[in-house]
Amino acid sequence: MKLSTLFPALALAGIAASSQAQLAGHNVILVHGFQPENVLNQPASSNEIVQNGQDYWSDYWNARAEARLDWDSSERIEGATAERLYDDAVKLSLSGLCNDGCVLVTHSTGDLVARYFLENQADWLAANGYTPLNILTSLDFAGAGGGTEIADTVVSIVTSNNVASSLAVSAVEWFMGGKLESDQDLGVLYDLQPAAARNLATSPSSVPRLRFTGAGNAYFGITGGFISGTDDGVVPTHSSCGAVNAQAYNSCSKNVAFNGKIRNGRESAPSTLFTNHFAVLMGDKTHHNGTIGDQTGVQLTYVDNNFNAGGINVDFSTKYYDGWFADYLYVTNSKNSTMSEKVYQTLNN
Repeated sequence: MKLSTLFPALALAGIAASSQAQLAGHNVILVHGFQPENVLNQPASSNEIVQNGQDYWSDYWNARAEARLDWDSSERIEGATAERLYDDAVKLSLSGLCNDGCVLVTHSTGDLVARYFLENQADWLAANGYTPLNILTSLDFAGAGGGTEIADTVVSIVTSNNVASSLAVSAVEWFMGGKLESDQDLGVLYDLQPAAARNLATSPSSVPRLRFTGAGNAYFGITGGFISGTDDGVVPTHSSCGAVNAQAYNSCSKNVAFNGKIRNGRESAPSTLFTNHFAVLMGDKTHHNGTIGDQTGVQLTYVDNNFNAGGINVDFSTKYYDGWFADYLYVTNSKNSTMSEKVYQTLNN
């Protein structure tokens, strides 16, 4: 059953191949994020999981990818999700899709799933006589690899005998899109707790992880009170930036705020990121789904720029704005594009 999960993704990419189903000449593999509806109503079949994966990326990235790693949010990463990842890795290896190098594109919890995949895929495949996949780099949008405190809140409400505050319950129901039962199986939400996420697949990776982060909130701020530091409505900055420590940061850079304002060491930001993690773009009003969706009108700024990551050139056009009371660093013409469009247009060279 699980071996079949990749076929629809590959078929989709075959249709897209006539347009732009590569990035900088390399095949793209998508890894979607948390889907709360899977927890509320577990998918009935592998076909439903595949369809959910296709729908997840419909705004932009489906047409620019050759394959997906689809998974079920009602399952644990080291359990059934690991089995799905192995089966898909075998199929990808046999297809030769990554012989010339592949680029991962992840969103939200897909960052954590990809980290587990990257740590294990070479050993899985080599041990069974298959060629390991050549993954060049990973583009991580709103990455939840460091977990999110909203998962702590969900788990506490479901598993604790204590009566949660009405605000906490409202935040959880808003985040989940429905009510949870007291005996609900929370699946990957257990893995998304910061303490758990930061102890999963901890070996340093040779694959560069490029981080694209936002600080907007599509939930009217209701979830932000349960997340540490600045957040995008779902994921805290400590996670999306790739910080080693789960602290309450308000930027990925000590020198630049999310809105591009130059702060010269005055921002609360991580001093150290995980190995091979690079904070690249920030958007002060870019919300969680806006990082891969159709949200425009946000003036993006940058942290790391003008470097090469696994053969992918990161070279965003930028401008310096000298204001009366403050100076700003901007990504040129970023208001006219979505974050994903700006990333693709820049890296696809």
